[in-house]
Amino acid sequence: MMEQILYLASVWTLPVLIAITFHEAAHGWVAWHLGDPTARQLGRVTFNPFKHIDPFGTVLLPAALLLAQTVGGVSRPLLFGWAKPVPVNFGRLRNPRRDMVLVAAAGPGINLALAYAAALLMHVVPALPDTIVNWAGHNLLNAILINLILAVFNMLPLPPLDGGRVAVGVLPKQLALPLARLERYGLPIILGLVFIVPWLGRAVGVDLNVFYWIVAVPVGLLFNLVVTLAGLG
Repeated sequence: MMEQILYLASVWTLPVLIAITFHEAAHGWVAWHLGDPTARQLGRVTFNPFKHIDPFGTVLLPAALLLAQTVGGVSRPLLFGWAKPVPVNFGRLRNPRRDMVLVAAAGPGINLALAYAAALLMHVVPALPDTIVNWAGHNLLNAILINLILAVFNMLPLPPLDGGRVAVGVLPKQLALPLARLERYGLPIILGLVFIVPWLGRAVGVDLNVFYWIVAVPVGLLFNLVVTLAGLG
């Protein structure tokens, strides 16, 4: 069991760190080039993962979920966590309403690019030494999955997620303002949908795994598209 846990840690850690680091750095980089240097001044436009890691959301919670599901043999594994959000002063952007959309979309956009890059690198795996073929393949497979999960989850149209910011930027003001006011309640709503609603469903014998429906299903469709475009069949 311990060997299995250590192997799982070794094939998930690098993909997760790369995915969240590029995601957060992309937000800061786009904001900087659109007029707001806040993230750059705070050292957040960087590929140093330690600048973006949230000890609980990035490390403890995902590790606990992965361990619990490995031991319990869960058929629908749940990966959930977060990094430290990059600070953006939207008022300093040159065109705040438009540029907010671009800053928000940058994170999921880079995750889609990373997923495709990982799929392309799969072609290199058979040429690697036999001792690391499986390990490298699992790292790349997990890189595809975690980047697609981050892209889809973050584009859900609920502030403070990126998709919520995009929606606020593109919707008419009479719809955007009420949605923007939800930001203070966004995290409790997300945690409720991910953990409490499925728990209540299990208590009454009903499948209410909302996270699976709204994230895992689109991720599965995107996964098939990415591997096909990468020539993996």
